[in-house]
Amino acid sequence: MSPTCHLHVIIVLVICVTTPLNAGLHETPLPPTGFRAANILAVETVPGQSHWNFMSAVLRALTDRGHSVVAFTSYPAQWSPSAHGNYTEVDTSAVLLRHGGEPASRVLSEYSRMSFIVPSVVRWSRQFCDAVYDMEQIRALMVNGTDAAARFDLVVTEPLGSECVAHLAAAIGLPMVYVVPTPMITYMQPSIIGHSANPAYVPHLLYGSAVRAFRHRLVNTAMYAYGWLVRWYSERTALQRPYDIDEPAKPSIVFVNSHHVTEPTMLLPTNVIHVGGIHLDRNSGTLPTNIREYIESSPHGVIYFTFGSVIAMSSLPDHIQDILKNVFRQIPQRVLWKYEGEMEDKPDNVMTGNWFPQRDVLLHPNVKLFISHGGISGVYEAVDAGVPVLGFPLYYDQPRNLRSLVDAGMAITMELLSITEQRFLNSIKELLHNTNYTKNAIITSDRFRDRPMTPQESVVYWTEYVLRHKGAHHLKSEALNLTWYQYMLLDVIFVAVVSFLVIGFLIYKTFRLFYSHATNYLINVKVKQQ
Repeated sequence: MSPTCHLHVIIVLVICVTTPLNAGLHETPLPPTGFRAANILAVETVPGQSHWNFMSAVLRALTDRGHSVVAFTSYPAQWSPSAHGNYTEVDTSAVLLRHGGEPASRVLSEYSRMSFIVPSVVRWSRQFCDAVYDMEQIRALMVNGTDAAARFDLVVTEPLGSECVAHLAAAIGLPMVYVVPTPMITYMQPSIIGHSANPAYVPHLLYGSAVRAFRHRLVNTAMYAYGWLVRWYSERTALQRPYDIDEPAKPSIVFVNSHHVTEPTMLLPTNVIHVGGIHLDRNSGTLPTNIREYIESSPHGVIYFTFGSVIAMSSLPDHIQDILKNVFRQIPQRVLWKYEGEMEDKPDNVMTGNWFPQRDVLLHPNVKLFISHGGISGVYEAVDAGVPVLGFPLYYDQPRNLRSLVDAGMAITMELLSITEQRFLNSIKELLHNTNYTKNAIITSDRFRDRPMTPQESVVYWTEYVLRHKGAHHLKSEALNLTWYQYMLLDVIFVAVVSFLVIGFLIYKTFRLFYSHATNYLINVKVKQQ
């Protein structure tokens, strides 16, 4: 072989080897040949920080891909998705007041009760819908539905407790994608995807216990029935609005903030996509200098303590705050405590702040424990970082979220209102000194990261699938077209029971007739013989 041929072979081999290696460096793949960027209308109807964090992560995946997004949000200008000018925000904070910093007394006394939270969520959802639909920009889109349908290709929105959010997509005539920032909403699930989870083994979203014994199944089933009835009653007794008259659109795809490490296995249709942890930034930033030095200079490690954005930590009852402070004084670890304002009688080993870069804090190897309320975003940040958790579930999905971590062997939970110094101290020591919790946290983290594609890639693929296939209506379950009694096969069971009774009756009458004839025959024979 000539030197020229050798050179050609080497060049070909270099091209073949380097091409896939270079391609692997791109976090978001380049659009394929023939790719058409879509115009997406996103409406965040819930003015909560954690809700927007999840929605914005979904939208960021789409804008990074090259799609154009117009987003209605109460939290504008919090991130710069790209430099391509394909992202526009409309500020809704004037009509959707931001939700956060609730007094602890209200959260602990009201939000933890199912009888309060389910009807309240339905009422809030409808109020949010009313506020959004009264906006001039939204009204213009709905009035000029044909023009809006020509301008946009897809609607992205979030359900909370009512399907009123689907009215926009129905009015414009566009396919719709739901984003659910919590695990699947049990009391909304039948109307969203057509199927209900099985209460025999799938815990209700608001049920903070595993379903194993009979008493668990009994309570869990009662919660399923109560949630459905209360939501139905709350919708039917509310002031009727245009979205109550028209048939709501059904989502082509539902992106749920869940993953099998925190979710019980359940049967779901194809159009439900788990993208838990999509908000986690793999290219996390560096910690602020003062926080980094505080963490790294702690010889015994650091504990990170937060109850998220909904509850104001400074509003906790004084006796509970005193217990927390007294326990922190007894441990050698330093504590980063998210706390609003100035703390009185602050322990020497505690640093407080209105905000901490939670993701970056938990990723630091010197952070040994996360004390949390169990919000799903924080749960995934702890799972991804492999950090054990001491949980104080407050309301909604938090008890179930933390129960999954307890079952994984990486967490301990406590009741905040019944906390004592000794129990709190013992729980911290157990999590810090029993290495099994850290080992299990690492195992859970490995399971969480082991996926066929990233959550961002899942969002991009399935969104584009809906666009390619004109709404992908074939992914929707046929159960959405059934009435409740058809879905539960009550009509089939009724026919089967009636048929059984009729056949049984006919058999009975046949035997009676046969018995009568046989008896008469035998009597006649006996008479003749006499």
